[in-house]
Amino acid sequence: MLTRTGPNPGADRGITGAPRRVDRTYPEEAGPGRGPSERPAGAEGSTMKIGIIGAGNIGGNLTRRLTALGHEVSVANSRGPESLGALAEETGATPVAASEAARGAEVVVVTVPLKNVPDLPSGLFDGAADGFVVIDTGNYYPRERDGRIAAIEDEGLTESRWTERQIGHAVVKAFNGTYAQDILERPRPAGDPERLALPVAGDDAAAKERVRRLIDELGFDTVDAGGIDDSWRQQPDTPVYGLREGVDAVTKALAEASPERPEGFRG
Repeated sequence: MLTRTGPNPGADRGITGAPRRVDRTYPEEAGPGRGPSERPAGAEGSTMKIGIIGAGNIGGNLTRRLTALGHEVSVANSRGPESLGALAEETGATPVAASEAARGAEVVVVTVPLKNVPDLPSGLFDGAADGFVVIDTGNYYPRERDGRIAAIEDEGLTESRWTERQIGHAVVKAFNGTYAQDILERPRPAGDPERLALPVAGDDAAAKERVRRLIDELGFDTVDAGGIDDSWRQQPDTPVYGLREGVDAVTKALAEASPERPEGFRG
């Protein structure tokens, strides 16, 4: 069931924007930039320890925003912590090995190319906080990057269900159709008529609600897109993918999605 969230749902009028890019520059690959100033640590809401695995455009910009919001962020990539010095200096995040990113974390963001998910270290979530939540931002691009994944194409698994099987933990799917630059440049306060909405899918209601609250803190509304088996509604080339609009438009786009995988995203 699709639902709306936010203290002032009547004001959810979205920003008009290009929903897709024909040059195959995908939303999560849009480059970094500077965002608005944030509240200091300890202001509204409690701070959390957050681990981010993947320091590309989405991972990097989430690191920038979440540290600015006062959260304690550990960030990792495939090249090792020594390659993250500039991001650490800019944000105050702690660069770590991927195997250490989830230590003590209440939220873990997995934001790596889908083809690299099976190569994540074993024991990835060892030492994470009790009840930790995993956010999956991934997309399947078989022709441009990931190669053909039979379980997705032949068995009909959603991309995030496949990711769950690889990492051995339930996920909440979010940010997969978000332009990385928007994380920095388009946050708006609750009730702002230009506030964007993001779809969020997951099977665990409490985990999904936790992610939705974090996204609200980042300055975006959310729409409940159902469970992980429903998350095909927000996969690449669906109406909501890359959509820069508010709650009403995102809800409508999710409802209009087709379960048939688009030809351009088949291996």
